Amino acid sequence: MAIPRPILLRSGRQRSALHALGDIADAAGSSAGFAETGVLTLTKLIGAELTTLSRCNLREARRAVVGVPSTRVRADERAAFDRHFFEHPLVRYHAIERGAYTHRITDSLPQREFEKTALYNDYYRRIGITHALAVPLRMDDSELASFVLNRQGRDFDDEELALIDAMRRPLARMFAQADTGRAVVPAIDPATTRRHGLTARENEVLGWVAAGKTDRDIAALIGCSPRTVHKHLQRVYAKLGVETRTAAVMRCLDIGKRPEFGLSR
Repeated sequence: MAIPRPILLRSGRQRSALHALGDIADAAGSSAGFAETGVLTLTKLIGAELTTLSRCNLREARRAVVGVPSTRVRADERAAFDRHFFEHPLVRYHAIERGAYTHRITDSLPQREFEKTALYNDYYRRIGITHALAVPLRMDDSELASFVLNRQGRDFDDEELALIDAMRRPLARMFAQADTGRAVVPAIDPATTRRHGLTARENEVLGWVAAGKTDRDIAALIGCSPRTVHKHLQRVYAKLGVETRTAAVMRCLDIGKRPEFGLSR
């Protein structure tokens, strides 16, 4: 199968993704803060009728969710989901096939085929949802944790899929750190920064920029002057070949394109 060309995101959507990561990072000092802010922020960013942070216990074939709105799915409806747990295309893709990327149900099977399944008729038809997308945060032998966005009527398009997938790795790092209760910085991947020649300190400063902090904020956090922070950022811009804070973070988080987009289809 031919691999589609990379999906290029408009600059406005890139900035929105960066601001969304900063908002979630600000609330990610605890699991509850990360979950509640994450589902609200992603709902606003992408648009969904029901958004959850879903934590699936793979050994017991059941899940716990934090959702918006919180009362949308009743206990009997959650039980219907659990009855078809391992039949779910997103559970199968992420937990069994170990697919690493953000995934739509329709990436696994056509909508008409999905609507013939017991899962759809027992659960999705009951809650009035036709389309779902999941961004994985943790996958191991015992747990699959994901943000799941759900819609009625209109599927998630390729640009929406690419946008949230560009946020996948920083969101996963925030999720892992929020579980410990520690303050969270959406750290830039060290392999990415080494590729661009950034030092450990420049990486740290850029991580705080990604969290939406000002030069003065960063100076207080890392114990230096705002002028020193400014100098660090000037060196970052020169190494990355950019001119602004937003462009620097987008370059290192790869927000703006998903070169591996075709691999998850």
